[in-house]
Amino acid sequence: MSKVLIFGHKNPDTDTICSAIAYADLKTQLGEEVEAVRLGAVSGETQYALDKFGFEAPRLVETVAGEAKGVILVDHNERQQSAADIDQVTVLEVIDHHRIANFETSAPLYYRAEPVGCTATILLKLYKENGKTVPANIAGLMLSAIISDSLLFKSPTCTAQDVAAAKELAAIAGVDADSYGLDMLKAGADLSDKTIAQLISLDAKEFQMGQAKVEIAQVNAVDVNDVLSKQAELEDALTGIINEKGLDLFLFVVTDILNNDSVGLALGKAADAVEEAYSVKIENNRAFLKGVVSRKSQIVPVLTDIFNKR
Repeated sequence: MSKVLIFGHKNPDTDTICSAIAYADLKTQLGEEVEAVRLGAVSGETQYALDKFGFEAPRLVETVAGEAKGVILVDHNERQQSAADIDQVTVLEVIDHHRIANFETSAPLYYRAEPVGCTATILLKLYKENGKTVPANIAGLMLSAIISDSLLFKSPTCTAQDVAAAKELAAIAGVDADSYGLDMLKAGADLSDKTIAQLISLDAKEFQMGQAKVEIAQVNAVDVNDVLSKQAELEDALTGIINEKGLDLFLFVVTDILNNDSVGLALGKAADAVEEAYSVKIENNRAFLKGVVSRKSQIVPVLTDIFNKR
């Protein structure tokens, strides 16, 4: 029971998986007994990165209290996004780059949150602060995380720190960030073999916004119509989730990685919040979101402001 588990949020993305592996490597170098684990399926994009740099996916877990007393959270802090039994373990550390919400502990902890585009950018600082070298294969994973979260440096969440970190990590990993990054994003945007259930859960997060319970899922695509052609099936599935979880809004966002725009499929009794937030008209449950690519900076805070006023 002395081992510490390191993991990111449910429905893990590339940053969550790669940062858990990277931080586990740093902690191991520092002589600590840790293991990176995951709370959901690995996406095609993430698998591409794991294969490229020679890693197996972390072990899948649903609960953590049965095997660890202490845990470290990366790339998230909100309780509803974490392990189902997170309240039964001690959160020892958090390394994150998101808003802080629905989070409290009974004892002090190490909390590192920075307004950068990716958790891996913070982890590179931690390697340096601890006087440890980033192995080439770990650097490749960290680079992959930054590319994913920044949409190859095009997202408004991407900072100069992320770009500098990516450049440094690419040199360590021995890859060209732009060519590798485009290949990785395209691998993630290949949704041809995904079921409806997989599409809406690949990268879905729950949020409490004022009095509203909101879930936002996002997928990247080269052609958004490849996804939206299945709209009827998607709506049936989303309606089921709304009823099951008692959601006020489910916003399913399909992001065009080539044009850097999105289309949002908005369902639920509070779907009009999307119209208010973006000054758009929802037609056929769809809203065109010009220039919107980041859930973290362009969707969550905007919708939160709307719901906080209601």
